[in-house]
Amino acid sequence: MSEGQTFDLVVIGGGINGAGIARDAAGRGLSVLLCEKDDLAQGTSSRSGKLVHGGLRYLEYYEFRLVREALIEREVLLNAAPHIIWPMRFVLPHSPNDRPAWLVRLGLFLYDHLGGRKKLPGTRTLDLHRSPEGAPIKDEFQRGFEYSDCWVDDARLVVLNAVDAAERGTQVLTRTACVSARRESGAWRIELRDSRDGTKRVVAARALVNAAGPWVADVIERAGASSTRKVRLVKGSHIVTPKFWDGAHSYLVQNDDKRVIFVNPYEGDKALIGTTDVPWDGAPDNVAIDDAEIDYLLTAVNRYFKQPLRRQDVLQTFAGVRPLYDDGKGNPSAVTRDYVFDLDTSGGAPLLNVFGGKITTFRRLAESALQQLRPTFPNMGPDWTAHATLPGGDIEQADMPHFIARLQREYLWMPRDLMRYYARTYGARTAQVIDGAASLAELGQKFGPTFYEAEARYLIAHEWAETVADILTRRTKHGLHMSADQIVAFDAWFGSKLDTRYDGAARSALEANRAPSTHPTR
Repeated sequence: MSEGQTFDLVVIGGGINGAGIARDAAGRGLSVLLCEKDDLAQGTSSRSGKLVHGGLRYLEYYEFRLVREALIEREVLLNAAPHIIWPMRFVLPHSPNDRPAWLVRLGLFLYDHLGGRKKLPGTRTLDLHRSPEGAPIKDEFQRGFEYSDCWVDDARLVVLNAVDAAERGTQVLTRTACVSARRESGAWRIELRDSRDGTKRVVAARALVNAAGPWVADVIERAGASSTRKVRLVKGSHIVTPKFWDGAHSYLVQNDDKRVIFVNPYEGDKALIGTTDVPWDGAPDNVAIDDAEIDYLLTAVNRYFKQPLRRQDVLQTFAGVRPLYDDGKGNPSAVTRDYVFDLDTSGGAPLLNVFGGKITTFRRLAESALQQLRPTFPNMGPDWTAHATLPGGDIEQADMPHFIARLQREYLWMPRDLMRYYARTYGARTAQVIDGAASLAELGQKFGPTFYEAEARYLIAHEWAETVADILTRRTKHGLHMSADQIVAFDAWFGSKLDTRYDGAARSALEANRAPSTHPTR
């Protein structure tokens, strides 16, 4: 076991909250280590509904502060990462058997005005029998509403926060678990274990942040601490089907139990449908959708749409465990999505435990977490992330159509669908991904419709991708568009070409504490 460095801050948990906190802290001048027992975003943060939204239904539970904060953050994030976050219109067919129309319209009025909306269009009322958005909806539903929120690539949002943190000096250790932590001589002594080979390492920190999400209580125990606060685990499951309507808009449908289900366009020709709210008592690692949830989601959709969905239409499923702060409410849908901190300074060196939160408010959560730690770091820098872009997001006026048009002029040899994919995934860092290529042949072997060798090498060298699933499921969604034979071919390339998964650039990054290179090119 090696005794290692001393950091200002060690953050446990490589989901959106942990990555966001590490980025914020590094930008304030603190020395930071971020450790994650699996891959970045492997848990809850890659299994969300993939929306940056205020949470329209939270208004029913009088969560006005949370909704307002989320609506404000919606536009902050839209400016910070316009390549992976973009506006989306949501159509809400109205059923007179559920919430009255006046109540829905009042909620949407509040939704339009609570957060100082600037960029997104407001609500409008639809005649579903006349408007194209109503074409796939059953004739019994005549009235509807359309409002704005945003789509996000959730797993990439986590990775980009980690990349930004690393480029500001953070050591990012994936597949590295916190075995134990204890206070010693006014600091934290933290034992880490590399899950690849079992190697153990000890580091010290002036403060420890527990952003382990569903595993927050486990980390508290490993730190020999206690907390009066509790986390409540709620499973949310989604299904993926072929897309069954025309247009780029989404639908929000009310089930007969008054829960709402999102029906979103996904990866071009598919639909993402969710989510459920089911109490979860098992291990977070073992979460999976069950048959009752699939039936629940299909029933909700089939209540409104003319084209019925069947079990055989389900192409893929995924489930995640939301680590909600336990506010004592019985109904899982009513449990707050707000975040709560528990700051323990009883032993000198602070332990900050993070409970709850949602993707939309991660930046504000991170900012608040650092404010909690200011007494320990009085000389750290001020709040800074509200006006900063994430890697690839430094696009003039966050104008993606203009940016894509510029790329098309610059790379005349590149097919339009591939150009759009790179722009929507890597933004202003597209040039780094293609690494000087001037033709499709120079991008290397083609594995899928828009998936070439150059991108895989970039993800291994710069974004901690170490397995096929890291690339095909989290860093990208190529796996949804590849045949079984193509996935096998990529797996073979991944093993043979990269010498057990790491070529020169990737191996150097791993040996340097697995932080990606900060150079613009390899």
